[in-house]
Formats: sequence, structure tokens, C-alpha cells
Amino acid sequence: MSPLRFGLIGYGAWGRFHARAIAKAGGAALCAVCCKTEASAESARKDHPGIPVFRDYRELLAQPRLDAVSIAVPTFLHAEIGVAALERGLDVLLEKPMALNAAECDRLIAAADRSGRVLSIGHELRLSSQWGAIKRFIDAGEIGVPLYAHVSLFRNPYRKGEENWRWRLETVGSWILEEPVHFYDFVMWYFEKWGLPVSVWAAGNNRDREEGLYDNFTSVVRFPAGIYAVITQSIAGFEHHQIVEVVGREGSVRAVWSGVMDRTLEPVHSLKIQRRGRDSAEDIALSPSGEVFELEEEIRRTVAGFRERKPVLGGAEAKRRIVICLEAERALREGRELMLRW
Repeated sequence: MSPLRFGLIGYGAWGRFHARAIAKAGGAALCAVCCKTEASAESARKDHPGIPVFRDYRELLAQPRLDAVSIAVPTFLHAEIGVAALERGLDVLLEKPMALNAAECDRLIAAADRSGRVLSIGHELRLSSQWGAIKRFIDAGEIGVPLYAHVSLFRNPYRKGEENWRWRLETVGSWILEEPVHFYDFVMWYFEKWGLPVSVWAAGNNRDREEGLYDNFTSVVRFPAGIYAVITQSIAGFEHHQIVEVVGREGSVRAVWSGVMDRTLEPVHSLKIQRRGRDSAEDIALSPSGEVFELEEEIRRTVAGFRERKPVLGGAEAKRRIVICLEAERALREGRELMLRW
């Protein structure tokens, strides 16, 4: 079987990991790269000799022998480039967050429908040996019916990115769309059997930055049947420390991940569960965990998904994560709990 021929649009800090993951994945080949700056283009030429490198994504999309593209660019470019790639007839892996707003998500979904191509959104943390195992425990009834989840992140400030895009509201949209979008995805995914969230409340503050760029952020999400989740994040801390805890009627599970930074290859990580009917918790053996490992798994699954004509995470589901992030932003601004209408 011929490998799927990938183009990569975006060769910044995370795009370089996409390139390596595509090159390592079975059944895929990196065949073209698009870079914003000449410096990153020179790096791409050095890292991947013999592969054409472009400075304009339209030139990459015009190449006649591509099957798919992986898009790892700033959020404000997701809809523009994603729609163009789909309309070119290419399958698309688009980094999270899907887009800046619901209207842009709708543009992407409509383009995928019109073209008949696969649009998959990159929520790679689902594929973690820790965070993904929690979903399996819940679905298997290991802790009984869930009651509560807590997701916490304490980390160093965000990298600013090329031209400071991640620190500018018009290009990032909101810092709630950066990592909290993953955490809303976790709890909506964990509790999907019990229905979509019914309300969201949020609070936050910052160190004299623009509104929307919250150094400290907390949200409470209510689900049907009295289930609720607390999501909290501080990006005014140090290193990268994440906790996910879920309590059920008959047990509980707790996962911890710590590293010098989010992309470390040697974190300290653990997963414990107190199963239904047990008096004590047990340690669960884990394979390597971290977003670099999860990206590699995501690329492998995306290749299989493109061949099978189905996304790892589709546009409609990913759009709901954007909607709840933006409603949390509004709840924070208005100082009240908001009912969610899907």
C-alpha cells in the first residue's frame, strides 16, 4: 500500500514535532512543508533534505501529489487554511483549538461536507496512557457512576510564538482556547454517556494583561444527573504540573503528570485507581506519557482514519469544545453561571 502523502503547514515549535511524527508513522510520508519565515524554512530544509519547502500555503496546496495536510499554525489561521485545504480535495488534520469561534467551525464543517474529505481535529491528549485510561475505567464501570471531576494545571507562562501571536487577543482568541479546551474535552468525553453539559461558570484574573488573557482561571461545569467538574489553571507558575481526578459512586481515579516543560520526554507521571468494591488504591503501569508521545499516536491513528474515511475527532464534536470555552469566557465577563443550549 502506498504511503499517504502529507503536506505540513506550519513549522514552528509544535509543527516541527508534527513533521517528525509524520516521518515516523507507518503508512505516511512527509512530502512538502510550508513555513512562515525564512529562518524556519531554512530549518525545514536542513531537517528534511529533498522535501520541497514553501513560504505560502497556497503553493503547498497547489502541489498535485498530496493526499492530506497537517495544519499547525496560529489559531486565527485555522479556518482560512483548513477550508482551503478541504476545498483542494485534501484530508485535513487541524491542530486544536478548532477555530476562534463557532462560525469559523461551521465554515470548516461545511467545507468538509462539500468536499467529501475527512476533517480531524487534534485533541491528542485523549490518546495519553493516563488521561485515556481514565475514560476506559469510567466506561467499564470501574468506579461506578461518576459524580465529580477535577482537572488542574499549574505551569510556566505560554510561549509567545512567532510575532507574539499567542499573547495577542486578535490572533489567539482567548487563553481559555489554549489548554482549558483540552480540559473541557476531557470532562465532556468522560461524561458523554450522561449527556452534554447544562451550564458553565468561570472566574479568572491576570497580571495586567488584556481581558481574555487570564493567568489564573477556574470553571465549574454542570452535567445532567448532578454530575459536575471543576477545571482550574494557572499559567503564572513554573514547570508543568497536571492533575486529573474523577470520583464515582463506588471508586475513584487520580492521574498526575509533572515535567520541566510540557514537551519533556522524561516526566514523572502516575495513575492510581480505587476500583469498585476495593478498600485501597492500586498503581497502574503506564507507557510513556506526554504530548510528544500522544502526537505520534495521533498521527498514526489519523493515517488509519484517513484510509478508513473517518476522523479521530470530528468537527461537530470539536466545535462543542469551542462553544463551551467561549461561553466560559462570557460567564467570566458577566460574573454569572450560564445555561448552555446545544
